[in-house]
Amino acid sequence: MRVVMFGYQTWGHRTLQALLDSEHSVELVVTHPRSEHAYEKIWSDSVAELAEEHGVPVLIRNRPDDDELFERLEEADPDIIVANNWRTWIPPHIFGLPRHGTLNVHDSLLPKYAGFSPLIWALINGESEVGVTAHMMDDDLDAGDIVRQEAVPVGPTDTATDLFHKTVDLIAPVTIGALGLIAAGQTEFTKQDRSLASFFHKRSAEDIRMDWSWPAEDLERLVRAQSEPYPSAFTFHRGKRLEVLASVVSQGRYGGTPGRIFYREGEGVVIVAGADARTGRNHGLAITRVRTEDGRELPATEYFTSMGGYLTNRP
Repeated sequence: MRVVMFGYQTWGHRTLQALLDSEHSVELVVTHPRSEHAYEKIWSDSVAELAEEHGVPVLIRNRPDDDELFERLEEADPDIIVANNWRTWIPPHIFGLPRHGTLNVHDSLLPKYAGFSPLIWALINGESEVGVTAHMMDDDLDAGDIVRQEAVPVGPTDTATDLFHKTVDLIAPVTIGALGLIAAGQTEFTKQDRSLASFFHKRSAEDIRMDWSWPAEDLERLVRAQSEPYPSAFTFHRGKRLEVLASVVSQGRYGGTPGRIFYREGEGVVIVAGADARTGRNHGLAITRVRTEDGRELPATEYFTSMGGYLTNRP
């Protein structure tokens, strides 16, 4: 099939590479300009550079809503548009232009986790699996019929970085598999159950601030979700920002005021956390590695030279 691709960053790069390696013909690539946003500088392999290396024409756009772009799409005469990690709304006259419409590839198990940063939100929320979905685009965000979907389990120590590598490897089989079904003439696909839909926004500084009233299990997942190269989860100690790079849920139960620097346990320093409403238990969070405001990275047992005092949500 003749394909036009809309994509950005590593997800778009992997999608384009899969298309270039397939039997399909990539006629045009549309991608975003580079961004200085903290999250958009992560996994930032260039779609434009890959397309140019293979002689594929490239258009750079923030939004696909101008007359020149529409004319170029008409000239490309695509059978289908494939979109992955396109960051702005694609209007109906664009996504409905190709003979087979537009296939969107999203890094979640739709209908759950439509929108932004699905892997991080899924890990924070304690999901047991994540994955990639190829669905037909319609007027609603990430709501179209599912053509193909694959899942991978979330391990007990997986970080968001681990989940990225697990799911990015699903892009090629999900995308090319979905295109194969469409090329073979299949037109009926799986409707999404919209009662199960969930939506999440872009991550921000407030989303990575540790709240010590949370249960230790939730805080430990937040630390894993904000693994390198993502901005680290952080708290404040004696008025200065302190990033938490690694932690485990304490083996014992520690009650008291949330945020209290309480006890050394193994290689970590236990901070009192909130009670878990699901179990009624109150475990501490054993912090094992931190980064200071001046950039020093060190074991928590070296940073906390004495017990006592508090970690706080604000300076």
